[in-house]
Order: sequence, then structure tokens, then C-alpha cells
Amino acid sequence: MLIISDTSVITNLIQLNELSLLENLFGRVIIPEKVYSELGKLLAQKKIIDESNWIDIRAISDKILYAKLENSLDPGEAEAITLAVELEADVLLIDEKKGRKIAQEHGVLITGLLGVLIEAKEVGLLEEIKPLFEVVKT
Repeated sequence: MLIISDTSVITNLIQLNELSLLENLFGRVIIPEKVYSELGKLLAQKKIIDESNWIDIRAISDKILYAKLENSLDPGEAEAITLAVELEADVLLIDEKKGRKIAQEHGVLITGLLGVLIEAKEVGLLEEIKPLFEVVKT
């Protein structure tokens, strides 16, 4: 299964101390260079990503699609969608509403943080989801 991720799902899972869910669900996750740069703005996040040997960082090739997407999305989202289209990803992990809509317009199947958590619960990796959202509230 080929999984591409934008920044938000990874950042939120790191904050919830549940990043390992991605590895357990998907094995490998690919992020574009600009997502890696966004994640790397926080040194603790950068360290976690650098130590996660199941996260691959890839460059995009389709600069035309990227330039088109960058007009309405942030650079990380634009690269994530571009990479998902280029690699014909099975799923793009993305939460931002506008980015999700644009990804779907390009034929990309999407899910977000909640979708990852639900799938993790369904396969027995999480007992409950609600306590994770209570952590976010505090």
C-alpha cells in the first residue's frame, strides 16, 4: 500500500504520542520534501522523523502541477497532492478541507487523522479514540 502524508496528520499523531500507528497500519509512509521541512521546524519533531526509518522523503517531479496547486494551497499540501498524483498513491493523509477537496478533484483517495484513528481502533491498535481527543482539549 502506497501512503503519502501531509504535515498535519503526522504532527497531530506526534503530539498524541501515537505516530507508530502509521507504521503499524501502513508499514511505510512517504512525505514530500516540503512536508519534511514543515515538520522539521520543531526540532523534537525533526528528530522523531529522522529516527523513523519507515518514513521516506521524496522529491516531486511534476513542477507544473505543483505550481498550479501552490496558488491555492500551502507548499506542503501542494507537494503532498502532487506526489500522491505522481506515484498513484493508494491514500493521501491530509486534514485541511481545501486540500482534501483539491486532492479528490485529482482522483486521490484521502483520509485524515480521524480516519487513521478509526482504522487503528478497528484493527485493534487502539482501545478507544475518545481519550485521545480529551488530551487535545486540555
